[in-house]
Amino acid sequence: MILCDTNVLIEFYKGNPAIIQELRQIGIAQLAISVIAQAELYYGALNKAELLRIQKHLNLLHNLPIDRQVSSQFIQLMAQYSLSHKLAIPDALIAATALVNDLELYTLNTKDFRFIESLRLYHL
Repeated sequence: MILCDTNVLIEFYKGNPAIIQELRQIGIAQLAISVIAQAELYYGALNKAELLRIQKHLNLLHNLPIDRQVSSQFIQLMAQYSLSHKLAIPDALIAATALVNDLELYTLNTKDFRFIESLRLYHL
């Protein structure tokens, strides 16, 4: 299974053919999303119709919650990287979700994550 970062799904919604092809190749049954990315997509919805469309699509993916393990990993990541690398809170939560669930992270912003030890980034 592959955890998708918010930016990958934004590109999907923009109709980016390379992203659409890559997601198809991975297969919908192998795609997961963090509750943080889900919330970011809801926040970015332009109207109720778009929000409903996003909700419908995201219900097809494995939705991964923030639990005690993710929360603990998140705090560790913030302590380790917030000062040295300016790790953002949403990125830290997404990375923690990937680490706890032992998933590769599919992101278009590798610079936001590449310094996190043990985090595996999905490569095209």
